[in-house]
Parts: sequence; C-alpha cells; structure tokens
Amino acid sequence: QVQFVESGGGLVQPGGSLRLSCQVSGSAFTAYAMGWYRQAPGKQRELVARIFSSGSTYYIDSVKGRFTISRDNAKKTVYLQMNSLIPEDTAVYYCNGAFIIQADWGQGTQVTVSS
Repeated sequence: QVQFVESGGGLVQPGGSLRLSCQVSGSAFTAYAMGWYRQAPGKQRELVARIFSSGSTYYIDSVKGRFTISRDNAKKTVYLQMNSLIPEDTAVYYCNGAFIIQADWGQGTQVTVSS
C-alpha cells in the first residue's frame, strides 16, 4: 500500500515562495517517476511537474522557470520549490506516481496565493 503525505502549503503573497514536500511510503520509490499535481476549485486535477528516477524533469508551460521538482531517494521524499507565485497557482497540491498513478491520493496541501 503506497501512501503519500504532502506538506508545506500555506498562504503567500504574489511573488512569494513555498517549498512543498511529499513523503512516500510503501513503495520501491527509487524506481518510479514521481509527479506533483494540483487541483484548483472547480477544475480538474492536473499534472504540474514530474521527475524521473534518473533525475530528469518535466514541467507544464505555466510553471516553467518558476517551479523546481526534486527528489531525495534516501528519504523517499519529493519536493516542489515554487517561486514567483501568482494567484493562478492557488490550488490543493498532491503528489503521486507520474505514470503509475496510485488510486489512493494523499490529503494534499493547500496553496493560496493572495494579497
């Protein structure tokens, strides 16, 4: 049973930064590509960034140059550094596999960008 525990969200002003963490348990973490997703009110959940086991990364266009995904295999943790935040980044952020998506999502962490 794979479990995800996300943390690090909060309320931040436009232009601010947050660092999200996702602790993964119950899986061969190092073998899997991992992803950060977000779901804004009234919208579908979308993939924001993914990181392969090799360390290579992918970002959606709207966060390129502002967000950085990373992973610590020893700690089985995935991070999302978010800089230059804008109101459109407001959402609940989740992590999960990037391609092999587990049915049970974590509780997510709320990010609110507002002045």
